[in-house]
Amino acid sequence: MLESPRPWTAFYSASVRKDIDVLPFRNIGDFVTAIASQYEKQPAFTTCLANGMNGTLTFEQVDEMSDALAVYLREVAGLDTGDRVAVQMPNCLSYPIAALGVFKAGCVLVNVNPLYTSEEMAKQFEDATPSAVIVVDLFADKLTDAMHGHPIPNVIVTRVAEFFPRAPQWIVGLVQKYWDKSVKPIDLPHIRLPDALKAGRAKHDSAHNTIERYRSTVEPDDVACLQYTGGTTGVSKGAMLSHRNILMNMEQTMELLPTIEKGKEIALTALPLYHIFAFTVNFLGFYSIGARNILIPNPRPLTNVKRAMENYKITWMSGVNTLFNGLSNEQWFLDTPPKHLKFASSGGMALQTSVAQRWEEITGKPVIEGYGLTESSPVLTFNPLGKSREGSIGVPVPSTYVKCVDEAGNEVPQGEPGEVAAYGPQIMLGYWNKPEETAKTMRDGWLLTGDIGTMDADGYFRIVDRKKDMILVSGFNVYPNEIEDIIAAHPGVNEVAVIGVPDGAAGEAVKAFIVKQDDGLSVDDVRAYCKKHLTNYKVPKQVEFREELPKSNVGKILRKDLRAEELAK
Repeated sequence: MLESPRPWTAFYSASVRKDIDVLPFRNIGDFVTAIASQYEKQPAFTTCLANGMNGTLTFEQVDEMSDALAVYLREVAGLDTGDRVAVQMPNCLSYPIAALGVFKAGCVLVNVNPLYTSEEMAKQFEDATPSAVIVVDLFADKLTDAMHGHPIPNVIVTRVAEFFPRAPQWIVGLVQKYWDKSVKPIDLPHIRLPDALKAGRAKHDSAHNTIERYRSTVEPDDVACLQYTGGTTGVSKGAMLSHRNILMNMEQTMELLPTIEKGKEIALTALPLYHIFAFTVNFLGFYSIGARNILIPNPRPLTNVKRAMENYKITWMSGVNTLFNGLSNEQWFLDTPPKHLKFASSGGMALQTSVAQRWEEITGKPVIEGYGLTESSPVLTFNPLGKSREGSIGVPVPSTYVKCVDEAGNEVPQGEPGEVAAYGPQIMLGYWNKPEETAKTMRDGWLLTGDIGTMDADGYFRIVDRKKDMILVSGFNVYPNEIEDIIAAHPGVNEVAVIGVPDGAAGEAVKAFIVKQDDGLSVDDVRAYCKKHLTNYKVPKQVEFREELPKSNVGKILRKDLRAEELAK
């Protein structure tokens, strides 16, 4: 560990360790089995559909099924330690079985966005070269094209309602196959997940200590996941996250949540589990404390979340700014906000002040903002409970060092903006098969995040903006986050995104894209409001109203898509 001042540790509660020196488990497979033995009969995962139909698995069931899958992968499919397994599905009961089974087999999990096109899937498959793919039937028809030129020998297919009670499973299957025709025929050799589990059980029964044997070859610094990201340099690549990275980050994050009660929490997971924040914190973090995880396959439209909030006593949830903003504008949510919620956590994009304030007015509970990247497993900072600061991403989690640096890598004076750099046990091993990209992002163990931030005198950090999103107006640095935060506070605005567009001699001009809350809102209204709160060169020169803004699958507004549109003009 570095010898460097960490003023932020003064804000840790008395029970929080400044450093986590001991890895809690040797690998994720060991972790899964140990936790399951503590909470055997308690519900671990519940999938709740928009109509309220649901299915639940206990810790014991998830443990047994993931054991069976691990044996299938090794003894039937013929995979070996370190082989990659792609998992491509929305939030459903099959996901924890698939992911945990891959870890128990000693293989490497490759999370794949289920909404990817065949072309996007092909690029990821070509790079990761998986030996097996576990895919939901809704998207399996894309596999044929995706595997052209780089076939995957083992294909396992599951369903969104897999492991539901028989009646709702049958109803959902009929609707998908015959009513909305969302499930198309699969024209390549495959095995259904229940059949793979059955085959694994048959092999498991004839062998002793098979799972322990697989796990015994997995070291803490072996790769556990290839988590694909645009990263800090733009090109999609697989961040190599080790068992140590993920287990330590899970431990670091949960350490800052002292009010969490083991075996009693009910977490709502609307963010997709293939996304790194939901994966480490919602999935593994809350699994570690015996929480019940309510999985939402698709939170769009937001009414899809309504029955889950009505039927379960949700104590914790995570989301991005757009999710909290959207729920705060749903009448059903305003009428019956969650009564048992302790707090919510935000990440993935800047949490706008107006959104955080409105959420707390409605629910009586705060949204606590944190910060991280795929490359850091992901959590780097978090606002301590009861000590959060508006507009801040909080303080570094235990065993973590964060600083702001200039282009030469020198630390900038306190309060001055610089690129955020981080060091700790959660920092990735590097990018898969991309040493040049790794060298651009990591220096002497420090991760260069690509975000511009500042540090307060006592160690709280604030993100000014993405380095690549900064707008240069007549030589002045303008940060979109600041302008978006101001515009979002206008009562006539629902959503906003700000980018820089070419502007002759000035270099760039500020342009705002707005989704209206009030149909009467005009361009003049927006500019007049901004002039009250911003210096002149920050006021948007252009304002465009839209019906909607481009978003990622986790709800993050995509400025890059708006920039591409403008450049195409």
